[in-house]
Amino acid sequence: MAYQSLFYYTDLPKGVVDILEQDLTHFNPELGQSSIGLGTVDTKIRNSETAWVDDEHWIGGFVWHYIQKANRENFLFDIDCIDGNSLQYTSYGEGQHYTWHVDADVTASYKPQAANNRFDISAAASDLVNVSCEKIRKISFSLLLSDPEEYEGGNFQLMDEAGRSHFAPRHRGVVVVFDSRARHRVTKVTKGVRRSIVGWAVGPRWR
Repeated sequence: MAYQSLFYYTDLPKGVVDILEQDLTHFNPELGQSSIGLGTVDTKIRNSETAWVDDEHWIGGFVWHYIQKANRENFLFDIDCIDGNSLQYTSYGEGQHYTWHVDADVTASYKPQAANNRFDISAAASDLVNVSCEKIRKISFSLLLSDPEEYEGGNFQLMDEAGRSHFAPRHRGVVVVFDSRARHRVTKVTKGVRRSIVGWAVGPRWR
């Protein structure tokens, strides 16, 4: 039986995580209000700050190793790369949170235009290009940067298909790898700041 989510205790030395956090501080001026897709901001649903980090940053190779490991040992999905070739540096301060959501579902996929009119050559050509190039999120990941003592609340929670929920470890340096269709949330931070690196591995549309 494959698992919906996996946790990897990377055992990153504290000094390495300190270096990573220090390395990411120059992205702090770029931190801005998080959106919930297509630039829409709704702080009742998602209240956090994010900045984008190119996946050529050395942390990209580190997390890609765990994505490939999880995929090889558990998911066996057809994946190509990290979505947008970017990692999301996310910060949750006091009172901030992200309600239950999924990272991928069919509503985000391309809708064929020639489905009801096979004689529409222009639409058929558009379908061919879009479907051939389309990549969807299949595997999500989160690397926790903060020590448990640095914040209160801010728990990362996942829900399975049966409605059972569980919390990810609050261990600094832990990598959570999970199916992008899984419901998950970050509970409200009540004290301090919770920082993480998150992103998504993409691949061809499901067949």
